[in-house]
Amino acid sequence: MSTYILMKILESTPSRYDSGIRILTLGRLDRVYNRLTSHIKRGQRVLDLGCGTGALTLYAAQKDAKVKGIDINSQMLEIAKKRISEANLSHRIDLYEMGVAELGSEESESYDVVMSGLCFSELSEDEIIYTLREAKRILKPRGLVLIADEVTPKSLSKRLINWLIKFPLVIFTHLITQTTTNTVKNLPEKINKAGFLIDSIKLNKIENFIELVGKKP
Repeated sequence: MSTYILMKILESTPSRYDSGIRILTLGRLDRVYNRLTSHIKRGQRVLDLGCGTGALTLYAAQKDAKVKGIDINSQMLEIAKKRISEANLSHRIDLYEMGVAELGSEESESYDVVMSGLCFSELSEDEIIYTLREAKRILKPRGLVLIADEVTPKSLSKRLINWLIKFPLVIFTHLITQTTTNTVKNLPEKINKAGFLIDSIKLNKIENFIELVGKKP
């Protein structure tokens, strides 16, 4: 089942988001986020794009990093603030209501890590290109980009399976949230084109979900 599409449904009821995503992913997303943030080192400065309710943000802060989380959904940010306070990590995390279009305000080479969990699939093609370009600009040399998201499978058979799973959920999501959903096409190629070197890629069995680690030269 498409995690991203179900997330869009849950975003219409933010108070149930965390419980819902835990059930829907059977805890898999937690394991993904734990693997991604294992690349973060103590004292690093981290930017979390589309931080939502703060799940990935918290994992990074637990690595003793200093994290800035941004999201355009104020209700999600309120939930994130509560979770962060309950985890006693407020001193390591700053949250801002802003979108990727405002990344131009960030200082060049000011972050060690830029990360994103299920954010790029909410962006248009132009927004993805802009976000990756800005991520490279604001990262320090050898800084990392960490991404977990839904992608379009390469093989025709897996694209068909993915479509059969997603199509009824796309209709349902539109009825509930009045939004459409997308998977990211050719994400590794976009990462390379933005000037990053790819350290590692991990795909699930039907290749519709990616964990990607890239590095700024």
